[in-house]
Amino acid sequence: MKIFLTGGNGLVGKNILHFSKAKNYTFLHPTSKELDLKDYQAVTKYIKLHQPDFVIHAAGIVGGIHANIANPVKFLTDNIDMGKNIIMASRENNVKRFINLASSCMYPRNAENPLKEELILQGELEPTNEGYAIAKIMATRLCEYIHKEDPSFLYKTIIPCNLYGKFDKFSPEHSHMVPAVIRKVYEAKISNKSEIDIWGDGLSRREFMYAEDLADFVFYAIEHFDTMPQNINAGLGFDYTINEYYQTIASVIGYEGTFVHDLTKPTGMKQKLIDDTKLTAFGWKHSTSLKSGIEKTFDYFKKHVLHD
Repeated sequence: MKIFLTGGNGLVGKNILHFSKAKNYTFLHPTSKELDLKDYQAVTKYIKLHQPDFVIHAAGIVGGIHANIANPVKFLTDNIDMGKNIIMASRENNVKRFINLASSCMYPRNAENPLKEELILQGELEPTNEGYAIAKIMATRLCEYIHKEDPSFLYKTIIPCNLYGKFDKFSPEHSHMVPAVIRKVYEAKISNKSEIDIWGDGLSRREFMYAEDLADFVFYAIEHFDTMPQNINAGLGFDYTINEYYQTIASVIGYEGTFVHDLTKPTGMKQKLIDDTKLTAFGWKHSTSLKSGIEKTFDYFKKHVLHD
């Protein structure tokens, strides 16, 4: 099977390409220099030339809260253009199977946890990443509409929870929580800092899955695609407090200092947990524990980030 994967240089894309089952498939994964997904003619020409059996859309402009707040136009328009172009070019070239990777930020900010797939567009979005969320909702709905118009087109969406792992970004300004805390705790240990500050009370709950587990799910989805639901959450189905993430990371790195809560800083949403009912019924479960995932990610950080 020939699979066209967008975003092959990102966290999700790299974990898919390096996963053990990837060798059973032929992957096309052009870089953004080789193929500009914002150019519809270039995208449809590429698909027409290569005739993939399957398309996985994992590309996107991503970033933390600061980047989203500073660049809402880019987060909205670039992600909409990429999503629309890859989905419509795939349909135009009669590609029947398509996986759209979305995000749990599509869910309403005040929705009841755990977050069920049916909650999309049932309430207002989190303002700090609204542009990104709107773009992801657009692509998700477009896949639904295409399947509705012609059921032979299986265009489905996977909605992952937060991710961390190998190939993550560890720079303070671009990284998400887990890699940022790994760097922060490691640097505190190296410089013998006795205290580390945590924003807020540390009691907010977050669900982070090891990215290699998402790659495993993507291959499971490919193998069982006909029975996969139209939209499906992919996550743990349970969560941890911010304090628990800090404590686990500190124990893996061997940091023995204390944590101090800065109650003047914001804590963000109290909880963001996906409902895993459909995931469980589909027959898949993550396999990496938090401690094991942190150990593997810290190992990657030491080998590839500190020495590059």
